[in-house]
Amino acid sequence: MWIPRYIESRLIRSMKTRPALVLTGARQTGKTSTLRRLFPEHEFVSLDLPSEAEQAEKEPVAFMNRHPSPVIIDEAQYAPALFRHLKVAIDADRGRNGRFLLTGSQRFTLMKGVSDSLAGRVDVMELETLSRSEIRGSGIEIDLPSGIVRGGFPELHANPEVDPVAFYSSYVATYLERDVRTLANVGSLRDFERFLRACALRSANLLNKSDLARDVGIAPSTANQWISVLEASGQIVLLEPWLSNRTKSIIKTPKLYLADTGLLCALLGIRTPEQLLQSPAVGAIWETYVFAELRHREREAGRDRSLFFWRDRTREVDLVVETAQGLELLEAKWTELPSSGDASNLEYVRRATGDQLIASGSIVCRTPHGFPLGSGFRAIPLADLG
Repeated sequence: MWIPRYIESRLIRSMKTRPALVLTGARQTGKTSTLRRLFPEHEFVSLDLPSEAEQAEKEPVAFMNRHPSPVIIDEAQYAPALFRHLKVAIDADRGRNGRFLLTGSQRFTLMKGVSDSLAGRVDVMELETLSRSEIRGSGIEIDLPSGIVRGGFPELHANPEVDPVAFYSSYVATYLERDVRTLANVGSLRDFERFLRACALRSANLLNKSDLARDVGIAPSTANQWISVLEASGQIVLLEPWLSNRTKSIIKTPKLYLADTGLLCALLGIRTPEQLLQSPAVGAIWETYVFAELRHREREAGRDRSLFFWRDRTREVDLVVETAQGLELLEAKWTELPSSGDASNLEYVRRATGDQLIASGSIVCRTPHGFPLGSGFRAIPLADLG
């Protein structure tokens, strides 16, 4: 079963207007499948194969002769030397668009090659796991707790027979072996896996590298490097605080989120919706889920760097969206019937920043229908985010 992705129209448009395209994202998010389905006339080659990666790196001219454009080059970050030759090929026939489609699951490594050689010649897009609207839009009905626990990896929804527990166990093991050893000189994969699980315990919380390092028994400098590895491979997202000269006491530390709640629940040992409902971490998991849905919404709208959070020494608003109309304030609450008291932080931030900066304020909760909370704030279901 194929589940259409929101990014497909953007990919087709980019193909018609740019000579090259780079599609990044974590492993198993559907990058390769999406490109091969949309552009079946392109040849396909994967640099996951060591022989192909070695030739692309050491004999790029011979590699490009074997795989002439139009071509999809999967996991292109494994051959950094190839990018200079792609630049030469593009410049030799700049009028032809859609010739080179590159994918990569190691964003930092990939983007270094892009920025060094392909700047101005390539569109860069990121594909995350499935959003709730993509899942439901394909005709798949799944209740909210089950959707949170199952997560958004396409294979788990295209084939419901796949066991999520086995999938995530294999995913973590494969990720550690394939990406971590490539991205970082990790002495102990067991320590890195413990570090990943420690990050899961802190999803939707301020990033404290010293605490992470102490809990895992590693140096703070190592924790800093490993955070970069997780971010580069699309496993975590760091959310920056919204800053203003008028609110000098705002915390400047980013918040840490796991990118997908299915992986988050697996790392926390939550395997069923019933376990989710009983978990003390359900509030943080819900906030992680709301943040993921909000990222999808902003990407679909073509907005980058629009998401933040607000926090000073005493109060926090989970999510802040910069819009043309002003700031959209959002609190994530795992409840069906929030009260006006749940909007106290929204009111606090509105007073701190000034009414003129605030476009709206909402509590994102499990209510089936939105309703007013007073003072201009509303309780809204997840569907209303779109």
